[in-house]
Amino acid sequence: MGYEPVDVEHAQQGLLRVYIDSTGGSGGITIEDCEQVSRQLSHVLTVENIDYSRLEVSSPGLDRPLKKPADFERFAGERITVRLRAPLAGRRNFEGVLTVEPDSRFGLELIEREPATARGGKGGGAAKGTKVADVAKGAKGGKASGEAKDAGGPTPIRKMIFSLDEIERARLVPVYRI
Repeated sequence: MGYEPVDVEHAQQGLLRVYIDSTGGSGGITIEDCEQVSRQLSHVLTVENIDYSRLEVSSPGLDRPLKKPADFERFAGERITVRLRAPLAGRRNFEGVLTVEPDSRFGLELIEREPATARGGKGGGAAKGTKVADVAKGAKGGKASGEAKDAGGPTPIRKMIFSLDEIERARLVPVYRI
């Protein structure tokens, strides 16, 4: 039908919620799009004998979930929130700017600074392969660095590198433009 399924939720009292986007995310989803998909899904769900009491079809919204590698690649450079399956430095929730890294991995340039006590390795148990490094923004090659920069140099940022299997959930941070 020219739509991409983004997510499906089975909510309380038999509610089946389906989120759709236009193929490739080229345009916005209209009410008419949702009505068309709802009618088609109602027929399919009846034929397949899927038990539900109410069907909702919607666009993914401003806080769109990111699930597939293509989602992460498409929204590189955008601000997202990530919840890890296992804690990293005593935290599971992070917010930052999404980057694409080599070897099917992704990065998150963290927005907030991590407390100094967490840097010392407390609260370990990080997901396998997940790491956080200080990166000098604007430095050649984006080399990891733990050194403090002088006042005139680039500002160090924290960057987390992860693979999709380490993520419990990821969503775009809503940006409201008026």
